[in-house]
Amino acid sequence: MNKIFKQTIDFTKVDTLIYHLPNGPTLSVEMNGLEDLLDIDMEIGEVCDTSDIDGVVHFFPKGNA
Repeated sequence: MNKIFKQTIDFTKVDTLIYHLPNGPTLSVEMNGLEDLLDIDMEIGEVCDTSDIDGVVHFFPKGNA
């Protein structure tokens, strides 16, 4: 089932993007100036936005969510 309402992420509050790779490893990316290059909304998977709390967004690609 597709989501009707998409969550928008305010990347001005994001310090770090953590990309959870399949089988457990993670890739951590500091967002200094990269907010214009990334479009998480176009990716297939789940997003956990805790940027209001700790400045981090977690992305779990489809199959790893």
